Amino acid sequence: MPNRNTVSFARKNMAIEELGNLFSQKLLVWNQKENKRQMPWKGEKDPYKIWLSEIILQQTRVEQGLNYYQNFIKAFPDVHALATAPEEKVFKLWEGLGYYSRCRNLIATAKFISSDLKGVFPKEFEPILLLKGVGNYTASAIASFAYNLPYAVLDGNVFRVLSRIFDIDTPIDASKGRKHFSQLAQDILPKDKAGAHNQAIMDFGALICKPHPECKICFFNQHCRAYLHKRQESLPVKEKKVQIRDRWLNYFIVKHRHEVLIRQRTEKDIWENLFEFLLIETGKNIGVDKLLNLFGDQYGIMEFDVLSQLTKKQKLTHQLINFNILCLQIKQKKNIPGFIWMETSQLNKYAFPKTLQEFAKNI
Repeated sequence: MPNRNTVSFARKNMAIEELGNLFSQKLLVWNQKENKRQMPWKGEKDPYKIWLSEIILQQTRVEQGLNYYQNFIKAFPDVHALATAPEEKVFKLWEGLGYYSRCRNLIATAKFISSDLKGVFPKEFEPILLLKGVGNYTASAIASFAYNLPYAVLDGNVFRVLSRIFDIDTPIDASKGRKHFSQLAQDILPKDKAGAHNQAIMDFGALICKPHPECKICFFNQHCRAYLHKRQESLPVKEKKVQIRDRWLNYFIVKHRHEVLIRQRTEKDIWENLFEFLLIETGKNIGVDKLLNLFGDQYGIMEFDVLSQLTKKQKLTHQLINFNILCLQIKQKKNIPGFIWMETSQLNKYAFPKTLQEFAKNI
């Protein structure tokens, strides 16, 4: 005869299973009758378009990614078009989205599928997961949306929804938490409606169970454990704080008549493969006079007029970029190793980091 602890544990697990099944059922009804969220890739079955949308939406808000997706589909309607396009054109279309490693992976994967796989996208989870730039979430999204394979997605929205529905305070950024939530998401997934469920739970997290949730209009508020215990605002839990690194990037836009010096970044650093102007990075903020002296010493340009100087900040995930941008006019043209002279009217053909792009438009 089972002891009391065994019975109690079994009942607790049964309660979780019943809660999960009930939530999934009601979620699918809400999705069919009330979910009005419109996106061009919803209901899409073409794995190329699904993959493209998911890569664009990694670390990007839907509102921001929407136009990029539409522009990419227009420019590259299939994987062969993307694979054979000049890389400069792909990066230019990506300009402003940030996290440019995604674009590099996009290009590499398109070439692999087009050449090695003859344009046929993988149809099983494991081969999809092996594609460059594709992690568990993206592979699950592609597998479930394109082929209705039973793989649960787990993104920020899903973490938030599950932590509240089941009132779980295990940190979502800890290995134990990720493993627990991953199993839970898989357990409540209706295997025959995986794609619909995955899209619905992400939409529910974006529309109802937001960081500041709309609990009063939620179809599940009578069963949500966090809401019943008034804990919805404190979930999900994270244990780690992002460490921000300060960087001071001092750019010199060197002009000679209607030309400026630019180069392509090749270092394994932020903005790899994008274009930039002459750069001196310093460990702290220093005065303009010191910067100009450093500029003369490093690049051998001693005679110039300072046309303008502007400062700006840009926050990345783990870095705070402090820009100091000086526009200089030189009288005698000088070649700098690694840089090329480019007509200012042609700068719009090259992909620059977001802040430099803004300046490049007005040079």
